[in-house]
Amino acid sequence: MLAADIGDSIAGPLAISFSAKLFSHAATPQHRDLYLMTNPSTAQPSPASMSAAPATLTYRLLAVLYDAMPLAALWFATAALGLLLRGGEPVTPNTPAAGLEFGAMLLTSLGYLGISWRRGGQTLGMRAWRLRLLDQDGAETVSWAQLAIRFVVAIASLMALGLGFLWSLLDSERRTWHDLASRTVLVRLPKPEKRPGHG
Repeated sequence: MLAADIGDSIAGPLAISFSAKLFSHAATPQHRDLYLMTNPSTAQPSPASMSAAPATLTYRLLAVLYDAMPLAALWFATAALGLLLRGGEPVTPNTPAAGLEFGAMLLTSLGYLGISWRRGGQTLGMRAWRLRLLDQDGAETVSWAQLAIRFVVAIASLMALGLGFLWSLLDSERRTWHDLASRTVLVRLPKPEKRPGHG
């Protein structure tokens, strides 16, 4: 985990400026006040989100590996359902049935990721590493349109030999292609404070 520790040490100095940007894209107090009035339910980030730092590439990849397990289980269930609907007949490659099954797996993946991102901004893998998805303006609820764009561009990021993910090493705020395209940010939350008497 040396790489993760190095990432944390580098992310620390960026946390203050990054957190401020989450809620200050409007640039002026008047614009921020207007944003608050027009978006009362989603405008104000939680204190934890405001003190978060940009997620490093190391933690992004660890979350992806973790989420591969529940996704594999969902893909297996989708394939099993398809097999049942075909009366036990296995799918033949390069046929319409194969295309339908692949499309069903993509929709299943979008469902898992989209619902997770909408309900708390975290998948199972992201929870394990304290990562959270936010709107780039600081709102904690990301729209379905943004999530769909993020999903599609994330696939492109992987298919381009991972260049979309590696882009975070060049971006000043550690954003990937799918962050930029969907106007979202991925942050790493600080460790929760220990309560007295709870170890």
